[in-house]
Amino acid sequence: MKGGVYLDAEAPQLVRAQFAVVHVRRGSRKRFAETCVELVADEATAMAMADPAHNLHAAEVMGPSRSSEGFRLYYLVRWLE
Repeated sequence: MKGGVYLDAEAPQLVRAQFAVVHVRRGSRKRFAETCVELVADEATAMAMADPAHNLHAAEVMGPSRSSEGFRLYYLVRWLE
C-alpha cells in the first residue's frame, strides 16, 4: 500500500506516481477527484504551470484509483513547492 492506495504488483501501469498540477486550496486534503488534477510530463512542467495565487499547485500524485462510489481519485504523494 502506498499513500492509501493498494498497488497491484502484476499491473503497476494501472496506478502509479505521476506529476500533476492540482487545482485546490492547499490544505490537509490527501486525495483529489480527477476533475481537479491535470497530469503533466515531468516535475519541471508541473512547477512551471503552478500558480498558487489561483490555487494551482504542483504535486506528485498516485493514481488513478477508483473510489467505492465509482469516482477516479488521485492521492497526494508530495507537494513540489
